[in-house]
Amino acid sequence: MKFLKKLKDEMVPEWSEAYMDYGGLKHLLKDINHLNTHHRKVDIENQGSETGKIQRKNSIKLSNGKLFIPAEMGQNEKSFFEKLDNELEKVDRFYKDKVEDAKGEADELAKQMEALIALRKKVKERGTKGDKAASSKVTSPGRASSEAGSWASSEDVVDILIVTFYIMRVSSSLIRRPNAEKDQLDFKEEVDKFGEKIIKPASSSSENRDPSFGEHGRTPSDVLECVKIQNTSDSPKSSVERLLLGNTEKECSFSQEELKEVEEKLKKAFVEFYHKLRRLNQYSFMNLSAFSVILEKYEKITSRKVMRSYMKIVDNSYIGSSDEVTGLLNKVEATIVKHFNSGRGDDIRLVRPERKREKHSIWFLSGFYCGFSVALIMAIVLIIKTRKLLDKEEATVYLDSIFPLYSFYGYIILHMLIGAANIYLWRCYRINYSFILGFKPGTELDHMEVFLLASGLAVLVLTACLVQLHIRMDSRIQEHETFVELVPLGLLIGLVLICLCPFNIIYRSSRFFLIRSIFRSMCAPLYKVNMIDFFLSDQLTSQTQAIRSFVYYICYYSWGKSSTGRKICHVSDVYVVFYYISAAIPYWIRFFQCIRRLMEEKEMKHGFNGFTYFSMLLSVVFQSTFRLKKKMTWKVWALVSSGVAALANITWDIRMDWGLLQMKSRNFLLRDKLLLHHKTVYYIAMILEVLLRFVWLQVVLSFDMRPLRGKVITSTFASLEILRRGIWNFFRLENEHLNNVGEYRAFKSLPLPFITDEDKVGKNE
Repeated sequence: MKFLKKLKDEMVPEWSEAYMDYGGLKHLLKDINHLNTHHRKVDIENQGSETGKIQRKNSIKLSNGKLFIPAEMGQNEKSFFEKLDNELEKVDRFYKDKVEDAKGEADELAKQMEALIALRKKVKERGTKGDKAASSKVTSPGRASSEAGSWASSEDVVDILIVTFYIMRVSSSLIRRPNAEKDQLDFKEEVDKFGEKIIKPASSSSENRDPSFGEHGRTPSDVLECVKIQNTSDSPKSSVERLLLGNTEKECSFSQEELKEVEEKLKKAFVEFYHKLRRLNQYSFMNLSAFSVILEKYEKITSRKVMRSYMKIVDNSYIGSSDEVTGLLNKVEATIVKHFNSGRGDDIRLVRPERKREKHSIWFLSGFYCGFSVALIMAIVLIIKTRKLLDKEEATVYLDSIFPLYSFYGYIILHMLIGAANIYLWRCYRINYSFILGFKPGTELDHMEVFLLASGLAVLVLTACLVQLHIRMDSRIQEHETFVELVPLGLLIGLVLICLCPFNIIYRSSRFFLIRSIFRSMCAPLYKVNMIDFFLSDQLTSQTQAIRSFVYYICYYSWGKSSTGRKICHVSDVYVVFYYISAAIPYWIRFFQCIRRLMEEKEMKHGFNGFTYFSMLLSVVFQSTFRLKKKMTWKVWALVSSGVAALANITWDIRMDWGLLQMKSRNFLLRDKLLLHHKTVYYIAMILEVLLRFVWLQVVLSFDMRPLRGKVITSTFASLEILRRGIWNFFRLENEHLNNVGEYRAFKSLPLPFITDEDKVGKNE
């Protein structure tokens, strides 16, 4: 594997601009090589008389800690070393800033752990007073056994203090030195000595002094007096309290439930910090390797011995000499194992991100299901053609009645296929979709897995449709007509059971993640709105026809009237009302999500975004009312609201969601940073957004349901809207990714359970 490809695979996508520009330096080396090749003949003619001089010139040494550049060196080589120096300065500065941030975060986590230890002891003391027999059970899942007594608590504090105030003191990075293991053993010996100085057994007479806090003299009560529990719960009750009453903190109740909640939040914070340190350590390793590789290539091209001299400069830089990240990483790992995993060292593997392995079975099954689906489609077409179902009135009416039952799945399958294409493009252009959408590392689905699910669902749906058509239209087996009518219902129930299956099969984590996100969206604005919540709700706005088909499902198997063996829902006034109103549900959800974000973040852009969805909501209501009452007044209101909604949504999609139409951008009507190399793609996407947005209006406001031809047209418009959503998905996450890159935002900011008096003073300032 070439190093450039390896570097791209290993780099943090949001930090891509902070890495060494290996590609740019390699391009300069190509220019140097081309120039050397051009003048090689002249060099060979003078080689005999200039051999001694060349040997002396080919060795570049250091002068006062800097690389001495010979005067006879070409301009291309000078440009190479100038860029190399600039890249080293850039990498070194970024690494130093991130290390300082990590040390500050470690300090904050140390304070949080001190408060957690105090809370644990306080809960244990209360349990001892209430029931001595039950006191041994009042421990958290991550707490060490009670047999360790007060000495375990002393070690708790020492571990956290060491994390932040006693950094590993070794002279070079563990990843580069052959005696790294010996350095680590020496460090552990120093830690033990340092711990012995701090931990002192409490005197039997000092009853009022808590031995777990050593010489600090702070009892759990003293610590807890300076902190309060931060109200970061995402429950509807807590959300209402924060929004209406402004309650962002509460007093400690010293209950087991409170202790468990605090431990879970703090463990998540430590795990996220652990991932950040690993990424930072990897950043250092990959950049140091890049300098080594590029200098080795330079030596091969120019025959100048410069690698050893320049690598001394690199080793003396902050990124080359600092081992603070490695020290923090080791201690945080030990803290997680001891205090949150009950001392089980093997459990640290659970918090280490693992790369997903490609499975050949996924490719095989995807191809098999895809081919099977094509065969089933051909079989359905042949049944319709050979039996001339479209020429028979009764058969045509029956096809018309069951069409929404299966088109419901068709819209979902199409959306999944476009989603698979989105994931493929995001991976190609290194858009970190798993981080943006909040997937747990290692659990996100790739494009082939989504394609497998889509093709598998297509096989089930097409098989059910083929069975129903064959039995229903065959006069020889009419006695099974009652049972065949239940095939679509059985299919729906089966898919629901698969989605709710508690066993670890068929991507359980992704299924539950989707269900949880849908539930949070349906309960808007009671839950805090995350990226995945409104992203998923936006997908639902493009599935209005699928939602209407689901309403038809309910009608078909409940209050639909029978007439000569057919179910006709269109004569039901209740169904007609729900058919029209159901299209407004996704916009209602998005409107409430925007209101929730407006109240929390106090940014007016969320208010305007809410207006775009509210305008679409009004357009659906006015158009539905016009179709029901057939009055000119309602038609005017419907046209006006539809036009305003279309313009508002087009403007928001292109300007805010995609970040385009920047007037001062160096790319005309686009933005400064673009991931796609061809600018034409962005202009085409904007044109398609305008055209398909008006087609989308036809989907939402179309009510021609009776003839089969009308259903086909409606399905075509619905499919075009799903296609528009797929285009929107790519550019929406591209813009979000570029925003993260601009701010180097590669990790989640998790709320901490405790808020201290110092934090309050800092906020007030």
